Amino acid sequence: MSNRTVLVSGAGIAGTTLAYWLAWHGFRPTVVERGLWQRASGNPVDVRGQALRVAERMGITARLRAARTNVSGMRFVDAAGNTVGRINLRALARSTGGQDVELPRGALAAILQEASADHAEFVFGDSVAGIAQDDNGVEVTFEHGRPRRFDLVVGADGLHSAVRGLAFGPERNYARHLGLYLATVPFAGPAAHHEREVVMHNTPGRAVALHPTSDGQTAFFAFRRPELADFNHRDIEQHRLLLAAAFGTGSWRTPELLARAYAAEDLYFDAVSQVQMPSWSSGRVTLVGDAACCVSLFGDGSSLAMAGAFALAEELAATPNDHRAALRRYEGRHRRLVDRRHRGVDQASHLLIPATWTGIRARNAATRLWPAAAAAGWVGSRLAPGGLPLAPRTTRPAGATSPS
Repeated sequence: MSNRTVLVSGAGIAGTTLAYWLAWHGFRPTVVERGLWQRASGNPVDVRGQALRVAERMGITARLRAARTNVSGMRFVDAAGNTVGRINLRALARSTGGQDVELPRGALAAILQEASADHAEFVFGDSVAGIAQDDNGVEVTFEHGRPRRFDLVVGADGLHSAVRGLAFGPERNYARHLGLYLATVPFAGPAAHHEREVVMHNTPGRAVALHPTSDGQTAFFAFRRPELADFNHRDIEQHRLLLAAAFGTGSWRTPELLARAYAAEDLYFDAVSQVQMPSWSSGRVTLVGDAACCVSLFGDGSSLAMAGAFALAEELAATPNDHRAALRRYEGRHRRLVDRRHRGVDQASHLLIPATWTGIRARNAATRLWPAAAAAGWVGSRLAPGGLPLAPRTTRPAGATSPS
């Protein structure tokens, strides 16, 4: 029997992209999302490499470019706001092909959801509570809705994936804490100065930044701290206390931005983690996006999520009656891209959040002394993923429809 009904847990970047391509290949996707609506907070993210080619085939690149941040550079400033270093991000873009699109995460998620909304069933305000597999399908129970049966289940529900926990075991077995915590909060209004540049202020083990977006700014906080045993990614009061402890005596504009973050309801806060798993599939359950291979902090997770979702849908379509072979091919194909990004994450974190004054001064001096092209190439080798071409398979399986 063909594996045509697919439950996708999570309506983020991976889940909405997957829903689109599953429908395109003739599957019947259902997307369940814990939240009542799309989360608008989080870092600005990049669509690049394979993900940009996926977006082009979805016909959404014009909308992505309309929502882009148009950031031209990153300035590092001292406590008085004086520039002490700069990275020319336009030179970096030219060195990596010049086609990347940076936009707010919420804007990307909204565009992807709109593209897939007419071709999948979306259920908001619910989440997967139990999974029971047999040879012919998966019985799924939900926190609120009635139980349902699907041919396949995909966990696209992020770093703290409920599906991964049910099918593979506790998060602690797969998530590696990278020694950092991160918070972002959006707020309306144009940037007062250098509105096309990210402005970052560092003290040892800490970074505070303002990132312009298409409709305002995003304040960014990151700090180094060993993993907290009692950390709860849903406890906003704990998050506010942790921010106050880390930045309460901060310089530059830190007190002002901290006050905004402390008062905001749309505060995003989480550990910076890397998910590494020996396998992404267990029977009729598989993972995609951050649930499978989180690379948090640097915006690459969205590109990996889109590329992975495209690969998963295409491989399932190639052998719809043999999900095991399809999932093996998907994993082998996508790991080549993921593994390369995992290798560079530690270097990138030390570039943006040096642990010492010596490291901060060395980073700032390097950005001042190098020619723009050399600096862009050096940064690009640490922050930009290597592009792998999309697989050439484009033949639509029998019965597939093309979402408009």
